Amino acid sequence: MKHLHGNADAFITLSEDAIDLSILAKESRMTTYYEAINWNAIEDMIDKSTWEKLTEQFWLDTRIPLSNDLDDWRKLSDVEKDLVGKVFGGLTLLDTMQSESGVQAIRADIRTPHEEAVLNNIQFMESVHAKSYSSIFSTLNTKSEIEEIFAWTNSNEYLQKKAKIINDIYENGTALQKKVASTFLETFLFYSGFFTPLYYLGNNKLSNVAEIIKLIIRDESVHGTYIGYKFQLGFNELSDEDQDQMKDWMYDLLFELYENEENYTKSLYDGVGWTEEVMTFLRYNANKALMNLGQDPLFPDSADDVNPIIMNGISTGTSNHDFFSQVGNGYLLGQVEAMQDEDYLYGL
Repeated sequence: MKHLHGNADAFITLSEDAIDLSILAKESRMTTYYEAINWNAIEDMIDKSTWEKLTEQFWLDTRIPLSNDLDDWRKLSDVEKDLVGKVFGGLTLLDTMQSESGVQAIRADIRTPHEEAVLNNIQFMESVHAKSYSSIFSTLNTKSEIEEIFAWTNSNEYLQKKAKIINDIYENGTALQKKVASTFLETFLFYSGFFTPLYYLGNNKLSNVAEIIKLIIRDESVHGTYIGYKFQLGFNELSDEDQDQMKDWMYDLLFELYENEENYTKSLYDGVGWTEEVMTFLRYNANKALMNLGQDPLFPDSADDVNPIIMNGISTGTSNHDFFSQVGNGYLLGQVEAMQDEDYLYGL
């Protein structure tokens, strides 16, 4: 008898007469240790179309001339400046969490290798978003003001609570629960912060700051819709009983987040009198998040109820900027058309 050690350290015992070294060598060569991703063999066309959309609309904050907004910034009241700093601090925290915990949590349950490639893109852009807010701070704020903003961000009870609710699901939830949490974050929770720059954009103020936010919104709309689509694939495989349980859990989570978001919004916007308008905008986006997940809307609020200045600002079209003085989102690699809801119906 002769003993051979295989690649997996398994102990193989064979008769010397049965050993054919050429066959063993051939089998060893045929063993696949790691598979290369093949973009010519697509299992889910939504992976390919989403990858193409995200790469077409790639951007960096360094191309936006934020210093051109300094005149507008100096004209804002102290209350308004405080609001701007806080909403961007909150958005920084949420994007940081999504780039560090959120995408990684979802990555554990991918269906295709191309989905992982898309998630790599999403994760990088979430880091770009978080970094972009720091570019805004460094342009508009002093060092001591920036320190105060981050101290507030890291201690605000409502902001920390929603981060904890979402991150607890990322750490302990099921694959589908993680996708729900991510979709609620991308399509709902960000928007209490997005309201402020969109409002100023509609009033011809801070247009370059708002340009960054519009680019971020364009990304987040793709992220939320894509992850919502992946949720629907898994949800449709559940039994009727399990689907009902998932729906109950989903709506309970939304109610919990909405209640906290209402308190967060009041703490931010009562001082400028925008609270009710922001809450209408939030309810509209909560419905959009549910629709991304293939569920019925919860609130009666529609786009017609939202301040038209905000709805106009949320449009992801190209800004009419003078190319030589400031760069809008028209500088991107290609002519980008926003993804439509029906684009994600493929395969459902």
